Amino acid sequence: MKSFQFSLAPEKLWQAINPMTFYQPGAQYGFINIDLGATPKPEVEQDILDEVGSYGRQLGRIGDALEVLMKHVELKGLSPDEQDALSILQGQLAEVRKIKRRDRAQE
Repeated sequence: MKSFQFSLAPEKLWQAINPMTFYQPGAQYGFINIDLGATPKPEVEQDILDEVGSYGRQLGRIGDALEVLMKHVELKGLSPDEQDALSILQGQLAEVRKIKRRDRAQE
């Protein structure tokens, strides 16, 4: 007479562990991971993020400053490609402002 067997796991459960792959730059180890990229001084990068602001905040402030400069600088002598680059940037900055306004309205 055979006994009743029930299993929720496979019969053979194994995992190959390669010590050479314990640390891989860019690998994900938790729910939220920030890859600082290849930098010779990751501790300095982390200090900047902690004390100055996130990359998004830094880019936002650079964008704000560029908008101020574009309003006060003569831009007539630019080539079509240069004008396009500034137009694209202005469009992106306008989209960012729109998202920020939408977020504030939802609070």
